[in-house]
Amino acid sequence: MQKSLPLNSQVPHVPVGPGNMTWLVTPGSTSARFGTALGSGAHVVLLDLEDSVPADAKADARDAVLGFAGAHAGRAGGPLLGVRINAAHSAEGLRDIVSMADLNLWPDLVVVPKVESGGDIAAVVRAVRRAGSAAKVWALIESPQGVLDLPGIVRTPGLAGVLFGAADYAAAAGCQLTSRAMWYPRSQLVTAAAGAGLPAVDSPYFFLDNPDGLRRDALEAVELGFVGKVAVHPRQLNTIAQAFTPSPHEVAEARAVLAAAERADGAITTAGGAMVGPPLIEAARTIARRARLSHNVTTSLTPKAS
Repeated sequence: MQKSLPLNSQVPHVPVGPGNMTWLVTPGSTSARFGTALGSGAHVVLLDLEDSVPADAKADARDAVLGFAGAHAGRAGGPLLGVRINAAHSAEGLRDIVSMADLNLWPDLVVVPKVESGGDIAAVVRAVRRAGSAAKVWALIESPQGVLDLPGIVRTPGLAGVLFGAADYAAAAGCQLTSRAMWYPRSQLVTAAAGAGLPAVDSPYFFLDNPDGLRRDALEAVELGFVGKVAVHPRQLNTIAQAFTPSPHEVAEARAVLAAAERADGAITTAGGAMVGPPLIEAARTIARRARLSHNVTTSLTPKAS
């Protein structure tokens, strides 16, 4: 029997783990909602200091968000706590980073919006490292220029992952905020991230009264290769989690592939009538990881009987 390449050869591993599947964004000016968001069951609670906060409320929102982050980030067993700062090249963005460093109040994740070059990320990474913080830096790509510069952005040392911002992209590109209009930038984002071994998280679906549209959009994100999706309301979380949960058939097929690979001990083999080699084995491992993660999330999002 013909021998295969080692099972981990030529197959980039995009990390899929806690903090990547369900994200919930909450305006930084609504501190009364922070605790509710933290208990929502989302993997990441993302407190926003940028677009959702009016200019005259930035300072108060910053104080509330950083105080909450300092008290709740890094807790075992809870969601990751992220903060979307203002654009890194703006005055408010600089104030956000300086305040985090001066007060030593850091979230688990720092999301940098309006990223259009590796320099936008490098400056934030330097500030985080200089402060000795363990916060992970993510880039939010939301413009045509950001998409064009993705090869350089994703190779920036210290970058932990990328998110897509569909609404800003549509506005900047002059296109409609539809699934078809977003195919190209979403595909570019996933491709660049996968090539750099980074996770990519999809944009929110903004139409709260269209659950069928949310489900279609989330399933499309799975198909494209995103590892998670942002929600703008807690009631969207369950639909997103279900979309990212592999079907019983997918899980059964993945288990069959992994079992066949183990029996073959590195040789090319078959499972369910299909040839099994390194790419299919890695895909099966990804489905198995998604299934384990999805079970934990859907369990936490399911209301308990009283």
